[in-house]
Amino acid sequence: MPFLILADGVALLHLVFVVFTVFGGLLVLKWRRCARLHLPTVVWVVAVECFGLGCPLTPLEKWLRVQGGETAYAGGFIAHYLLPLVYAGPLTRGLEMMLGLSVLIINVAIYGCVWRRSVKSKP
Repeated sequence: MPFLILADGVALLHLVFVVFTVFGGLLVLKWRRCARLHLPTVVWVVAVECFGLGCPLTPLEKWLRVQGGETAYAGGFIAHYLLPLVYAGPLTRGLEMMLGLSVLIINVAIYGCVWRRSVKSKP
């Protein structure tokens, strides 16, 4: 039972990380210091998605599930939990690239707004 609780905790942490990566730039609009934490997450996720790297949270969650007596799911976190919510097909390499580039584009747009605000506020 403790392993399954830990596995659920890792899955929740993973979800928070993904949401923060995609939308955390909005926090930077209000609190610029958040960029110090947010920008590295964007770089990490873009690298993971575009270069096919694995996130260490997924194997950790799977290991905890197996230790708790469950069967580990196939594939990665996004393919297992998030993709079925928005996309009916399997996670292909092209879709991984699209996800990574989407994160990059969203955050470039947000940081563009942050930069324009900082330029406008200077006398």
